[in-house]
This record gives sequence, structure tokens and C-alpha cells, in this order.
Amino acid sequence: MFQRLSSFIGRKPPQKGGPKLPEPTSSFAPQRDNRDRKQTFSKIFRWRLPAGCTEEPASVEIIGSFTNWKRVQLARDGKQDSWHAMIHHIEGNRTHHYMLLLDGKPAHDKTSDGLAVPHGDQEEEYALTTDKGPRVFMLFGQTK
Repeated sequence: MFQRLSSFIGRKPPQKGGPKLPEPTSSFAPQRDNRDRKQTFSKIFRWRLPAGCTEEPASVEIIGSFTNWKRVQLARDGKQDSWHAMIHHIEGNRTHHYMLLLDGKPAHDKTSDGLAVPHGDQEEEYALTTDKGPRVFMLFGQTK
């Protein structure tokens, strides 16, 4: 009896899942090397008029390291009373710098992940002036 019991204790549980051998790959499906692919994500940037403000800007734009510092126009959404743009293919697992521009001038973004010291001429051109000097907004791009 003890001999039977000891044989069950040393056993590994049965494996669940697919075949034990790797399946052959089709010659039509190219092999992908995921080590070279960078993880990316998409983000919706949204801006609303501050409380008590009634004058709408002529343009609302986003500019940042994820757009190579090229302006991207936010679209006006009358139903949600806001402006928004979805930016795709933002490189993950790094911190990005960006600015929100109203009529071409830097504006505060209350949804940013914080403020950073600008690096380089492009970032300094769009930086906000604060008590601690020029600052740009941060976006923490984390992916799984």
C-alpha cells in the first residue's frame, strides 16, 4: 500500500494542451521575429473648454515625440462638447514629451502624466513657462 502511495506522490500531473511536438509551419506563413518588433499603443487625446470659458479656439492641436513634433489637429465633437484625436503606434515602454496647442500657443493639459524639462530646440519651442522654468507634458507609454 505504501509503495502505491509513494508512486503517486512522485508523479507530475498530466500535461494539458496541444501536441507534444511543434507543428510544422506552412511555407505560406512568414515567420515573424517578435524580438525586433517594438510594442506600441494608441491613445485618445481629449480637450474641453475650461469651466466658465465660452470662447472656443479656432484650432486645437497635439504635438509631441510620438508625432515627430508635427502638429495633429484635434476634431471638434459637438455631442461631447470637446476636441479629440486618436494617435496610433505610440512606442511603448518609454516616456514621451508633448504639448497641447490652442490657436498655436501652448496650453495646459490636465490629463497629462506630469511635467518635464524640455530637451532640444523642438521641445523648447512649444514649452510652457512655469515658476520652475520651461516645461512640456509627459506621457508614460507602458505596454504589457
